[in-house]
Amino acid sequence: MIKTGFIGAGKVGFSLGKFFSEGEIQVTGYYDRHRESAQEAAEFTNSKCYDSIEEIVRSSDAIFLTVPDGLITEVYESLKDYDIRNKQICHCSGAMSAGEAFPGIGSEGAEGYSIHPLFPVSNKLTVYRELGDAFFCIEGTDEAGLMLWKQRLEALGPKVQMISGEKKSKYHAACAISSNLVCALIDKSVELLQDCGFTEEGALEALEPLVMSNVKHLVEDGAVKALTGPLERGDAGTIKKHLSVIGDTGLYVEASKRLISIASKKNPDRDYSEIRELLKKE
Repeated sequence: MIKTGFIGAGKVGFSLGKFFSEGEIQVTGYYDRHRESAQEAAEFTNSKCYDSIEEIVRSSDAIFLTVPDGLITEVYESLKDYDIRNKQICHCSGAMSAGEAFPGIGSEGAEGYSIHPLFPVSNKLTVYRELGDAFFCIEGTDEAGLMLWKQRLEALGPKVQMISGEKKSKYHAACAISSNLVCALIDKSVELLQDCGFTEEGALEALEPLVMSNVKHLVEDGAVKALTGPLERGDAGTIKKHLSVIGDTGLYVEASKRLISIASKKNPDRDYSEIRELLKKE
């Protein structure tokens, strides 16, 4: 059984360590510059709190660097002071490849892997329960080792997709659009509803069934079949009214331009030229 240690005891380290420890992956423990964080994570996963990087490297076959993206390479460089031959060095950044994060790792006799859970890790104490239903995207410097990580993760429940390191930035942009950028759209919707007399809580409550139903249809049927609304119908008059009251139209216009291409696939015989002209004027 592979012995896995974590350098960095934040939300991702907590969640992934607990997820592993509940499955068939042995967690050796944690090191963090804030010892109390490492101690808490160790207690949470029934593992050990290490007082030095050297100790956790010596005790582990795989070392996950669950630190902020900007510190991953810096921490990796510090590992070179110790014997990392035959070790697997892993990070959980969605945007960085293993090769980018761990330059020259092959010459150190070690392997590098990027193991990214496509899931919002919002609570360090509870999210591990949901990771079995999540999707993991992985890539790395050794094909055989990468396949082993795929098998380990799939044995715990998640679906796993392997990609090439050069695609990591595009992959992470896709994740951000579907997760982070949606927050901007919902925030704008709440603002408009507040102008109509809703409280913030009332606006979110009103939007919930609309948003959740739309997401359900999107993931089940795809964007073309799920698309509804005035733009899909070719209702230029309603689009014109939206543009007159929405204020900052940037979000609406750019999203609507994309929607025209989706709507045209759904309704190839429908004329969207009037809406295109409206959007060009903004």
